[in-house]
Amino acid sequence: MIKFIARRVFFSIPVLVISSFIVFWGIRETFDPTAKYRTSKDATRLIAEKRKELGLDRPIVVQWWTWATRFVRGDWGVSASTNGKVTAMTSRALGFTVQLIFWGVLISLVVAIAVGVYSAVRQYSVADVALTGLSYLGVAMPPFWFALLAIQFLSVEPKLRWHLDRPIFYFVGLHSTGQSGFNMDYVRHLVLPVLTLTVQTVAVWSRFQRAAMLDVLSADYIRTARAKGLRRRQVIFKHALRNALLPLVSQTAVDAGALFGGLIITESIFSIPGMGRLFIAALLVGDVNVILAWMLVGAVFVILFNLLADVVYGILDPRIRVQ
Repeated sequence: MIKFIARRVFFSIPVLVISSFIVFWGIRETFDPTAKYRTSKDATRLIAEKRKELGLDRPIVVQWWTWATRFVRGDWGVSASTNGKVTAMTSRALGFTVQLIFWGVLISLVVAIAVGVYSAVRQYSVADVALTGLSYLGVAMPPFWFALLAIQFLSVEPKLRWHLDRPIFYFVGLHSTGQSGFNMDYVRHLVLPVLTLTVQTVAVWSRFQRAAMLDVLSADYIRTARAKGLRRRQVIFKHALRNALLPLVSQTAVDAGALFGGLIITESIFSIPGMGRLFIAALLVGDVNVILAWMLVGAVFVILFNLLADVVYGILDPRIRVQ
């Protein structure tokens, strides 16, 4: 298993290097840090001096290499809008986003697997038809619209709102409150963003799990296990579910990595100071260093989730490690 993981990590490094160069080149072509000097009286001189100071007069490969070596050492530059260190800004925002992704993916996986397995085992039953209809409704419902409904009916309406000492749409994370324990205040402020995040995800993942489970239940080795007299619960959970999880693992890796960028709307609606809001704020003012950090951290997240999917694949199916 160690060699398997090491091999996957080794092949992930070139992907990260190439993606970082593409991101750096795209942002350099899109944003001009010297644009604000064009209206000055001595614009030509100021722009030339600033370009030399920032190294923009050098080839793009040299610029990327200089930035990449500093980035690896932890020097992510200074924000053009706040003059704060990008490393500190990104670390704080990343803490909030990671909490949302962790709870969103964990809860979505548990519910989706349970719903998918139950629907497959009781195919075409009343419960299966009802869960299928709810999943279609969840897929069709835009997350931003569901978030607004959740705020309206669970936080604003007098008859339905929770009795809180602060608005529900203000997010309080564990590391921001200075508390190390799991408390109800944390849960109450986290529940609506996570609920918004999981509704559509559960709807999609449960469909994947149901289809995979139905495919496995019709396999020859499952019929053989039943013919040998194994208990129904043992056939489902020991023999069928393990192989039926493989397609969901792939889908989870793709969607979990995409959540890093997809949280922009959720964080904006619930006023969560995470990576999504940090990106929007940097994009509006053309804060290149913050945008570069956001892009590269997002690429690392995608690679890490795909690496995790490979490891889980190897655990569920030992033949993959051999191959």
